[in-house]
Amino acid sequence: MSEDKNVILVTGGSGLVGQAIKTVIEEERKLDSEPVRNETWIFCGSNDGDLRDKTQTEALFEKHRPTHVIHLAAMVGGLFHNMAHNLDFFRENMSINDNVLNVSYNYKVKKVVSCLSTCIFPDKVTYPIDETVIHNGPPHPSNYGYSYAKRMVDILNRGYHSQHGCMFTSVIPCNVFGPHDNFSLESSHVIPALIRRMDDTIKKGEPTFTVLGSGKPLRQFIYSLDLAKLFVWVLRNYNSVEPIILSVDEDDEVTISQVAEAIKNAHGYQGKIVYDTSMADGQYKKTASNKKLRSLYKEFNFTPFDKAIKDTVDWFKDNRDRARL
Repeated sequence: MSEDKNVILVTGGSGLVGQAIKTVIEEERKLDSEPVRNETWIFCGSNDGDLRDKTQTEALFEKHRPTHVIHLAAMVGGLFHNMAHNLDFFRENMSINDNVLNVSYNYKVKKVVSCLSTCIFPDKVTYPIDETVIHNGPPHPSNYGYSYAKRMVDILNRGYHSQHGCMFTSVIPCNVFGPHDNFSLESSHVIPALIRRMDDTIKKGEPTFTVLGSGKPLRQFIYSLDLAKLFVWVLRNYNSVEPIILSVDEDDEVTISQVAEAIKNAHGYQGKIVYDTSMADGQYKKTASNKKLRSLYKEFNFTPFDKAIKDTVDWFKDNRDRARL
């Protein structure tokens, strides 16, 4: 980033990753009594403008005049929410992404870092997946709407780069969790859903806790504060239109049953976990390689999974009355 005044606009700034980036920037400022970076950070949520609407997107950029954008805003949801609303996920995310990138180009934004997801990768693929295979076949049918819309960000980035020389790039995180997550029973991802449901089970004094599915699928999970640090690193240091995977190592992959046990330990739940195998499991695995990240940022240390789960459970219990339920 340049030495001039940089204005960084974070779309989706009130969500899980946006709030984590805000925390990381605030911590950075506490440690640095004389900030060396000339950065103004602006975190915008859906209340600041509907990014599905081009006019509202333009008004947001006109107000803040960003030099850089971290684009997190998206319509997101868990497995069952995706399965029921694939068309909505495709149309809404296509509108959001097209508006943000086109308005970024029109306002001469120097750099945009957009957030993709490992679910965009082909369903039938050799593991571990890396950045070169994104478009090598259809994604898993359960969330094809969201997946294809996110893939198109990579196409837009390449188009703006080849036609206009724009530095629009993207990161591909594995499954993210942490404070400020969406804990809604209808639309949350697996970790916040399990944390919220287990808290409800404890409050009701029930002796068993049911996990939907077999518990056997494997996932890589990244703590939101770790992802936030990597996002800031990408913004300041990574200058390629090619996407980069931001993921924990392959050996850090865990089963959903291991996740449930970690949440049980963090909650101190004394009951028994059972599995409802009549419910869909979704994709069995989507192991991603972070080789590119490790080659560029060798010294980065990820938060141990059990600690990150404990911190997230503690945050939820302390903030249940204001969490997204």
